[in-house]
Amino acid sequence: MLRSKAFSLLKPIPLMSGQSNLAYKFIRPAIASHGHCCHRRSVDYRQRYKTHPGSAGGRTISAPQTKVMAEEELPGVLILDIGGTHGVLENLAALLKKHFRLITMKEFLQNKKEMSKKIQAVFVFECRPIIDRELLESLPNLKVIGNSGVGVDHLDLKMISSFGVKVTNTPHAVADSTADIGMALMLASARRLVEGCQIAVSPDTKYFAVDWLGVEVTRATLGIIGMGSIGYRVAQRARAFDMRILYHNRNRRKEEEEAVGAHYCEKMEDLLQQSDFVMVVVSLTPETHKLIGKKELGLMKPTATLINISRGAVIDQDALVEALQSKVIRAAALDVTYPEPLPRDHPLLKLNNIIITPHIGTATVQAIRMMAEEAITNMLAVLNGQPIPSEVFPK
Repeated sequence: MLRSKAFSLLKPIPLMSGQSNLAYKFIRPAIASHGHCCHRRSVDYRQRYKTHPGSAGGRTISAPQTKVMAEEELPGVLILDIGGTHGVLENLAALLKKHFRLITMKEFLQNKKEMSKKIQAVFVFECRPIIDRELLESLPNLKVIGNSGVGVDHLDLKMISSFGVKVTNTPHAVADSTADIGMALMLASARRLVEGCQIAVSPDTKYFAVDWLGVEVTRATLGIIGMGSIGYRVAQRARAFDMRILYHNRNRRKEEEEAVGAHYCEKMEDLLQQSDFVMVVVSLTPETHKLIGKKELGLMKPTATLINISRGAVIDQDALVEALQSKVIRAAALDVTYPEPLPRDHPLLKLNNIIITPHIGTATVQAIRMMAEEAITNMLAVLNGQPIPSEVFPK
């Protein structure tokens, strides 16, 4: 599932007279502004909702255990839109409607005075709507921002926390699908599947060259940078290929390494020097920004492949272009870039030893639904004053 069309296609929502120019800034995928103004919030919750362990990464949302309420009585949740290029998918909107009154950004902007009082949650889907200070100041009863997805680098956690608002994400729902795309990219790059497909369907192809070769994944050495839930699932899959598994993590994960037969590298440099495939599976933080640069690429084998399924800014893309052009490394396979999509004249798009996919790590029917279910569970837990399954704290 392709995530977004070019940002140039976005147009501002028509505003009513006297409205601020909020609409367009909430739509475009920019980083939220910074600030630390604190507001106290007091909301009277008359209806309680129950959640319990189940599917969606060990969680399922149960129907409210009280009588069915009218839509007006449900807590309001702000979303960008339903359907269209950037809106919440219609089947996910149907899930949300079981527990919330859906309020689109257009409806909010057209009647801010009334709608601002009803909104107690924001459901962030594909990094939208944009959460900035102006929006937070306009939502006095907001309690929680439920992010659909594990990455929260598009949210200013400190600023949001200063408003007394909690942030949640969905780490359990994304792990398998993201690990799958990591393995798919590794296999596709190793066996040159994209090039092979182009050769097979090209009208200019007269024969298949016998010297057109890829490399083996089976029994190769895989270095995983970041042994969280996704990294661990990558290791589980790699074990089935009889791969030698190395990993680097801030903290050693003895239980996980024993389960998959992985070897811990305290220094990332050791992992880079030994690996045939290096897969980056870390969150984007100030510490991991450009984690892989010219120095790190230079430590890799000239026959090695770099795979990124985390965030684009974790890799210095200028250094990667240079490394691929000069054959410092064999190839790269990226599900993420910075920005997304890349400018159409970006040098990475002109190379033949790279595969780039449009951030589709969680783009499966099952994962998208589980992410919504997990986000709903999180938001209801906050509104009910219950333990929050997946809260994200500012660092």
